[in-house]
Amino acid sequence: MSAEQLRVGFIGTGIMGAPMAGHLAKAGYTVAAWNRTPDKATALESNGVTVSDTPQQAVTQADVVVVMLSSGPVCDEVILGPQGLLAAMKAHSTLVVMSSIPVETAQHQAQAATKHDIGYLDAPVSGGERGAQDASLAIMVGGDVETFELTSALLSVMGNPVRVGPAGTGQLAKLANQLIVANTIATVSEAVLLAERGGADPAKVREALLGGFADSTILRSHMPRMIANDFAPGGPAKWQLKDTQTAIALAEQFSLELPVSSLVNGLFKDLVAHGDGELDHSALIRELRRRNELPNGD
Repeated sequence: MSAEQLRVGFIGTGIMGAPMAGHLAKAGYTVAAWNRTPDKATALESNGVTVSDTPQQAVTQADVVVVMLSSGPVCDEVILGPQGLLAAMKAHSTLVVMSSIPVETAQHQAQAATKHDIGYLDAPVSGGERGAQDASLAIMVGGDVETFELTSALLSVMGNPVRVGPAGTGQLAKLANQLIVANTIATVSEAVLLAERGGADPAKVREALLGGFADSTILRSHMPRMIANDFAPGGPAKWQLKDTQTAIALAEQFSLELPVSSLVNGLFKDLVAHGDGELDHSALIRELRRRNELPNGD
């Protein structure tokens, strides 16, 4: 079925969801969107997206439903239950949950979808607001091969989809991603403080490191923000904490000790506790400045 023939219901048009839904509409898909805050969905009308009054209205005629909500409990609230998406979706359609949710939540949703004769993929993303805007997201997909093949063209409009394994493994890959991101943010933050205290220009240190083994997306995109104290949220720290806590809880189920990640999780927990949860996750440097009794530029 071509893009022009596929109808998409898009649930959740926030920082990430809005550009993702826009890309699908521009690619020729017929998109109906719903968001808890209607204004965030209304802005997409100029891209050809139809705004729905309820999530059920957005999905009743959809061949593929994409969910981009904030957490597992919110996804369950919208997807499951007598008035949930699964009850409103037509048989043989596909539900693609691109939110970051616990592995067991994705597995439970997959089982519920099967009972409704609906295909299911968990497909969390990485790349932040920039990746969503540029349609360059890393998309980690869990689910059966057939369902993935049916939706891979649609997912490719938003980024690079890779099937990891059965339902739930997309979320497992995202947790691995989030541990790497969180731990790298912490290390880059410490490097900025060390460069500053030692008398080097941290911007020049970053320039010198580009292309070497220390190079990374965090070094390239977040170190300048740390230097400039520019923490307008692309990926809010509170959601980073949600993901690292989920990863550590899962590791405990596997009887794994993750000492580095546990330490970094504690830093994010303190950052949020100090009122910085709405800031970008690169704001972790603020917590390190507090611990070192350094000014934060407030």
